Amino acid sequence: MMPDNAQSPGGPLAGVRVLDLSAYIAGPYGCALLADQGADVVKIEPPGGDNLRKYPSTLDTESRAFLGVNRGKRGLVLDLKQPDALAALHELARQADVLVHNFRPSVPARLGIGYEQLAAINPRLIYCAVSGYGETGPLKDKAGYDQVLQTMTGMCALQGKAEGPPEILYGSIVDYYASSMVAAGVASALYERERSGRGQFVGVSLLRSALALQSARLVWAEGEPREIGRDMRSGGITGIHPTGDGHLYISANTPHFWQALCAKTGLQELAANARYDSVRKRAQHRHEIVPRLHEALRARSALEWEALFGEEVPCAAARGVEDMFDFPQVQAEDMISTFAHPVVGSYRGFAQAIKFGRSQPAVPRAAPAFGEHSAQVLAEAGMSAAQLTALREKGALG
Repeated sequence: MMPDNAQSPGGPLAGVRVLDLSAYIAGPYGCALLADQGADVVKIEPPGGDNLRKYPSTLDTESRAFLGVNRGKRGLVLDLKQPDALAALHELARQADVLVHNFRPSVPARLGIGYEQLAAINPRLIYCAVSGYGETGPLKDKAGYDQVLQTMTGMCALQGKAEGPPEILYGSIVDYYASSMVAAGVASALYERERSGRGQFVGVSLLRSALALQSARLVWAEGEPREIGRDMRSGGITGIHPTGDGHLYISANTPHFWQALCAKTGLQELAANARYDSVRKRAQHRHEIVPRLHEALRARSALEWEALFGEEVPCAAARGVEDMFDFPQVQAEDMISTFAHPVVGSYRGFAQAIKFGRSQPAVPRAAPAFGEHSAQVLAEAGMSAAQLTALREKGALG
């Protein structure tokens, strides 16, 4: 548990101390989700920093991606290759509840931070390892990357057009799903610890996450051939369509929505045609229906159609992510917060992925500047000013 003098934000995980040694997206954002829920998350970086800090960004002073996936944390820099810094990490681990890293499976033990090594120091520690492919098997020490896993596991093949090449899903979808698994796995392990009094190892991999995302496709019944249709897209009408101005996503799979779509667009004769009275039939005859629909949709803009369809036809005008900062529903749900950063200054960003009815939300905190809280965190752990000075002089502390 965190010391009494540490900041104690609100949230259901208030009082839980998390050491985040991970980099890039999956581990760090999983820890940010824990910070959203009130955990005191300390991001521990090597002297070179998290590589995400160096990613291309239109912000001059910091990586936009780093700010987005590291909110809610305090920052500490330690060179774990130096004995004194490793000893400091061991002391932090002794007092912590959770440690998260994304080193390859063979690395932690060499650094002196393997599960068995830290469990001996703190048997109550929840130790979460994020890897590309898991802790066993022929690929266990291979570096894992979001789009590599997308391509490997069939996501890109199913995303592409029927007659076209595979296509990447941009936005690091596997990383972000893995981050949710980090938060869920850690929370479950903390709950189990309340009963057993013991910590445990929690393994999250990009491979496991990429396959979990496709659970509805990964069903192979006995007797089925290997090459069987597994695409979840219904085809036909459902999809993004051009309008008089902009594009509109339409979902009209049910009889009610199909009838409403035809009525709103003046295509009642299509609704009355038995050739199109099921999702499968509409997919089969989409080349007859879609040109008629596109002609009708040219009469209005995407936003006008969105307003006209209302609740009768599920749809959304294609917007840019910038529109979400002031989108009425986003504002109503308090999903955007203002953050104060010592280098960037004031910025707005997403906060609070989960809403709780009784627990007070954690106070929004910006992603840390490099080494921003190094002295504060180590002083809380009991390190004296002289020890901090010695670490700095050895170059082990940022």
